[in-house]
Amino acid sequence: MAESLMTIAAEITLGNIIKKKAWRRSSFVVTTKIYWGGQAETERGLSRKHIIEGLRGSLSRLQLDYVDIVFANRSDVNSPMEEVVRAMTFVINQGMAMYWGTSRWSAMEIMEAYSVARQFNLIPPVCEQAEYHYFQRDKVEVQLPELYHKIDCSRATIKGYQWLKERVYSEEGRRQLAKIKELHLLADRLGCTPAQLAIAWCLRSEGVSSVLLGVSNTEQLLENLGALRVLSQMTPQTVTEIDALLGNKPHSKKESRA
Repeated sequence: MAESLMTIAAEITLGNIIKKKAWRRSSFVVTTKIYWGGQAETERGLSRKHIIEGLRGSLSRLQLDYVDIVFANRSDVNSPMEEVVRAMTFVINQGMAMYWGTSRWSAMEIMEAYSVARQFNLIPPVCEQAEYHYFQRDKVEVQLPELYHKIDCSRATIKGYQWLKERVYSEEGRRQLAKIKELHLLADRLGCTPAQLAIAWCLRSEGVSSVLLGVSNTEQLLENLGALRVLSQMTPQTVTEIDALLGNKPHSKKESRA
């Protein structure tokens, strides 16, 4: 519920900014997510009812006629895939969204959505918003490229606090912290901050079209945007050095067989 309240507040704020600035609608891209909502069972999930009503609510708060992409924010075991795909096709045909995508779906779930769309002549998802960072690589670097190769789909990305504390103090967490210290030294050598290096590393992947930034102030946003200057330093040599440091580069099935 907290996530939903934050989303509502963010959409209201963004809508007011867009209205005040009077930007041309064709000059910017806006996306939104559908899953969480109110407390009632009908106000969350990916039912046809909630997808349509939830998107209408977002558009009202954003003060827009349409969003460019509406994301299905996680899969919903209570909603048949055909219902989800039909509802997304409906909101697109109604002019409420240009495209739809998935967020934190498995490759199998995305493939199922694509298959349903192809079977019933509906609109398939065009992108997946996946967690991607130094220690979470397999899905973006192996699973999704193999999936896109099969269905010729599009791409997108990225991210994710008792749970965080437990992860940091676990044995694996301590190993990761040691590697992060080494990455800090590499960032110093490249003349950038660790955050800029991490973002540039994500952007250098062919399977990534954009990175979502979570910031708490203007200074942090400007620092993160500085990753664009670091991107040119993501040479094969630097990437290989990072791969060696992380020791977790995933391999496709074809590479494994070789």
